[in-house]
Amino acid sequence: MGKIPPSFRSALSNPNLIRSSLISSPSKPQYFPKKNPSNFPGKSRNKPQQQQPLSLFKSPNLQDAKNIFNTILKTSNSPNDSRFYNSLLQSYASISTINDSIAFLRHMTKTQPSFSPDKPTYHILLTQSCKSTDSTLSPIHQTLNLMVSDGVNPDKATVDLAVRALCSADRVDDAVELINELSSKHCCPDTYTFNFLVKKLCKCRTLSTVYNFIDEMRSKFDVKPDLVTYTILIDNVCNTKNLLEAMRLVEVLDEEGFKPDCFLYNTIMKGFCMLGRGTEAVEIYNRMKEKGVEPDLVTYNTLIYGLSKSGRVSEAKKLLRVMVERGHFPDEITYTSLMNGMCRKGETLVALALLEEMERRGCSPNSCTYNTLLHGLCKSRMFDKAMELYGVMKSGDLKLDMASYATFVRTLCSIGRIADAYEVFDYAVESKSLTDVAAYSTLESTLKWFKKAKEEGLKV
Repeated sequence: MGKIPPSFRSALSNPNLIRSSLISSPSKPQYFPKKNPSNFPGKSRNKPQQQQPLSLFKSPNLQDAKNIFNTILKTSNSPNDSRFYNSLLQSYASISTINDSIAFLRHMTKTQPSFSPDKPTYHILLTQSCKSTDSTLSPIHQTLNLMVSDGVNPDKATVDLAVRALCSADRVDDAVELINELSSKHCCPDTYTFNFLVKKLCKCRTLSTVYNFIDEMRSKFDVKPDLVTYTILIDNVCNTKNLLEAMRLVEVLDEEGFKPDCFLYNTIMKGFCMLGRGTEAVEIYNRMKEKGVEPDLVTYNTLIYGLSKSGRVSEAKKLLRVMVERGHFPDEITYTSLMNGMCRKGETLVALALLEEMERRGCSPNSCTYNTLLHGLCKSRMFDKAMELYGVMKSGDLKLDMASYATFVRTLCSIGRIADAYEVFDYAVESKSLTDVAAYSTLESTLKWFKKAKEEGLKV
């Protein structure tokens, strides 16, 4: 790709549009990425696929597995290393039932007395039992009982493995039941396992269910939530737009002696910004500084996004200067957020000027940046510049998002450039920006709207 199109530079001829003093440090201009797809943000070179190791056992038949094992012992010098026998068990367990795997283990220990099963041996069986088609915990209990009867006690690693295996099989309720059983009989989970399950519950169960689980683990087994737990909870309630509960949880944090970190404050600010409540986000930012927590790049990007979204672009610009003064160099998220706010206010030329400012400071625009500007140019009816920017995107194989595609197609139809609209449709499909159905339905509905408006003599 080349530099910014010459006609875009006319946007910079007015010094009042944007001042380079936003960022004081000079740097060399950064050009748009070249056409090599590996150079574009969000794209990576194709990695060679790794070949999966071949399984030694081709049949789940238990007798066949025993015969293979016996042949191995007769034809080779088997090492007295449990890892060797565990690998054989793992291979067979991947295709057999849990009962056959246990029987195969018994055959191994009987045939080769030097093999003494260790904890990883039983963890192989435990993982298999968690993935069993049996919807009850019976296979898991069978494996745990075998483990204990052989003198190997479950530990925190056992608890973690079982919980993660059950969750990966979408058996979250069983994971809760099992973690209670293991905590009462053998071992409580560590904080990593506990927080893992809390996060899983937040994604698929009600908040009251999550709170009940936390309260039960605290009261029965003295497993207490930590800062990570509360961060998970706050992120969850922010995503569901329950910001009042988020603030209550922050108060609970303070009562329990935890000091909220930067990530937690950023999470709450993000929640307010997503709702367009920039004022509350700034209040959280001020509170964060009062508590002595140093803002990071994510903090400033979140606030700039929120302020820009709520139309407070001038405040967002001031914050840009603050973040630079504090040693945080703005990235493509910072600039794109500002451009979005400028375009929302109809300051599209200012946004174009910021594009060159961004490039000059060594920050490469990404597809989101271009889509934001394309959408803004169309809304401002700057058709020629929109076509130029589209050409830049096309030459760089950058994808169109749904909003900019729909707006661009509608704009082209409104000025009678139907052929160009079809060309944009072709590119959207070929570049896999959109599905064929989505791209076509948008174009079709736009053409129908344009035809109807033209027939009724409406201004388009």
